[in-house]
Amino acid sequence: MLLQKVNESVKYIESITELKPKIGIILGTGLGEFVDRLENQVIIPYEDIPNFPVSTAPGHKGRLVIAESMGKTVFCMQGRFHFYEGYSMEEVTYPIRVMQKFGIEKIVITNASGGLDPNFSPGDLMVIDNHINFMGYNPLIGKNQDDFGPRFVDMSKPYDPELIQIAHKAANNIGIDLRQGVYVGYTGPSFETAAEIKLFHSFGGSAVGMSTVPEVIVANHGGLKVLAISCITNLGTGILDIPLSVEEVFETATKAGEKFRNLLENILGLI
Repeated sequence: MLLQKVNESVKYIESITELKPKIGIILGTGLGEFVDRLENQVIIPYEDIPNFPVSTAPGHKGRLVIAESMGKTVFCMQGRFHFYEGYSMEEVTYPIRVMQKFGIEKIVITNASGGLDPNFSPGDLMVIDNHINFMGYNPLIGKNQDDFGPRFVDMSKPYDPELIQIAHKAANNIGIDLRQGVYVGYTGPSFETAAEIKLFHSFGGSAVGMSTVPEVIVANHGGLKVLAISCITNLGTGILDIPLSVEEVFETATKAGEKFRNLLENILGLI
């Protein structure tokens, strides 16, 4: 059933464009303006794609943009889906399945996240080298989708080491101090408590957010190589005595957008 749905989505996208990108991009909260730099855009609203969910989170426009950047053709999602929106894990990760069957080989996933390290500052960018799934669920639970990948998935290197090196090289090229660390996946939509922040940091977490982990698991299930970058929009509850708000998250991500867009362009140029 899932394969049939995915094939319907792929068939529709193929009817709109003849472009065959090999690189996928998921743009997180406040980072959607990267699309403005893309050339020769083919824009497809999510609601037009058969079986595709629709974004409801703030700052997620809900459009698929197939276009060109730095000589590469990209399959760019301007907005994602979250478990906290009430979607099932299958729906949250559905676009990854579509990317896989569309022929995507590498995927760059971005997000806005809270910093767990007191040495971080709002606006920092962090490449993710590992994650902790604190969502209480795995998107691969249930009957295995044999058409997409194996029953048991190796997660020894969920984030591709070569792509991480490329990210650092791109950051050096444009003079960005790129952080690196472990991302903790948390369901939300409530922000974390101060006690939870302490716990996540004690586990070795560097940043916490409400996305990415399910998509990375499913991408590895499908054999896609993954690079993930977090925009640190705030420090976690209790590190600073400041109440958190989605407005703050969006504002900081937007301010860091230029730095992020420059980094992502340079990464694409090096892939």
